Formats: sequence, C-alpha cells, structure tokens
Amino acid sequence: MTDRQTKILEIVNQKKKVEVATLSQMLEVSQVTIRKDLDALEELNFLTREHGYATMKNMSDISNRMAFCYETKQRIAEKASEIISDGETIMVESGSSCALLVKYLSETKKDITVITNSSYIARFIRETEGGVTKVIVLGGEYQKEAEVMVGPLVKTCAEAFYVDKLFMGTDGYIPGIGFTSGDMLRAEAAKSMADSARNSIILTDSSKFSEHGVVMQCRLKDINMVFTDDQVPLEAKDAMEQNGIIVETVPR
Repeated sequence: MTDRQTKILEIVNQKKKVEVATLSQMLEVSQVTIRKDLDALEELNFLTREHGYATMKNMSDISNRMAFCYETKQRIAEKASEIISDGETIMVESGSSCALLVKYLSETKKDITVITNSSYIARFIRETEGGVTKVIVLGGEYQKEAEVMVGPLVKTCAEAFYVDKLFMGTDGYIPGIGFTSGDMLRAEAAKSMADSARNSIILTDSSKFSEHGVVMQCRLKDINMVFTDDQVPLEAKDAMEQNGIIVETVPR
C-alpha cells in the first residue's frame, strides 16, 4: 500500500464519506489517479466505492480497522516483535495491530506458537509459510464482524495454558485509569487471557488515547508494556510510566 493510499484511508476514516474530486484536490493528483487508488483499496476490502465517492465500512469489522493508520500499526507490530524469541509460545487477543504482529512473526521468526481467540488472525496468516508453526484457537461464541471468540468458553480454554506474554489491542483509554473496550464480551475475553499470562502488553496507535470505550478492559496496574506511536499524549505516557509500564514508541 502506497503512502498516498494510506493518506486516503485516513481522510476517508475521518470524514466517513468523501468525494473523489475532494480527494484529488487534497492530495494534488488527478481524479484518474485517485480512482485507481480507490479501486486498489476496495479490492483490499478497506473501503467502499460509490458513484463519485469513497466511504468507510463498519469499523467493527477488523478488516476495516486494519485500514486505519495501517503503516503505523505495521511499525508497532515490528517493534513489538523484538521482545519475542524463536521457539516462544505467546497469546494474542483480537486486534488489527495484533494481527499484523502475528503476520510479521510468521515472516521473521522461527517455531512460534500462537494461542488466540481470533479466527481472523488464524485466517490472516494462512498463506504465510515460516515462523508461526502452530496456531491454537480458543473456543467460544463467534462474533461475526470482529471474527473473534468470546464468552465463558474462552476463559475455560485459556485456563489450560500459561505463557509469558499476552498481546492485546484496545478501543480507548481513560486518563490515569486504564484501557477500555467497546464490547463487554471482548473485554471479558481479554481479561480471561490475561489471567493466563505473566505479562500483558497493549499494541495500539496513539489515536486510541483520545477515545473512550464503554467497558473497562484493563487497569494500568495490570499492564506491563505498551507499544504505540510517538504521537501518544505526554500526559498519558507519563501516567503509564508512573504505573511501572514500559512504553515503546515508533514514528507515526
């Protein structure tokens, strides 16, 4: 995906619906070029083309969340991969940055086992050969849009394992308190998986620090590391570090 296509996604995500002519003016390229970019992005299932317009899809769909800040999320995933060793078993909760982490591990590491509640992640790397040699999907109730397993069965299945690291996404942040989710069942699944890991690690782009989910996912005291980008608000970074959290940033 090109830098211009990434910028198109950011604009469409912000405005929800944008005319081709407007994108052409904002990015200073021809409408023909914009249409080619939109065709490519629609083929990736990141947005929808309408007559003269581009619109974002439902952001509950993980493929659509993947499109937002895509390049930044890739850098976050690559940075997080540095703390994972060949031969390690990790837990990975549903999330777009988490999916990119697993994909990057499959391309750069050896003999990694991934335990996840995300069928999307299992599908996302199905054609990638190499580093991730085993994927264990926790059972549970299937949420179609997020392609994730939730409910009490996730807790029962997670209890069979204990790993060093759990990687999680998030939907929002409450200053000085912790991270939030927009879905109660997904928040409960994340908590269940956290009980089976020594270290809980958040992967998120900095935009989530200005959003608020409706359900508490995890408090700052329960998080060990956060990987984000360098646009994270200073107040949030200070609060996390004061709670003993290691904060790693990448360029936005």
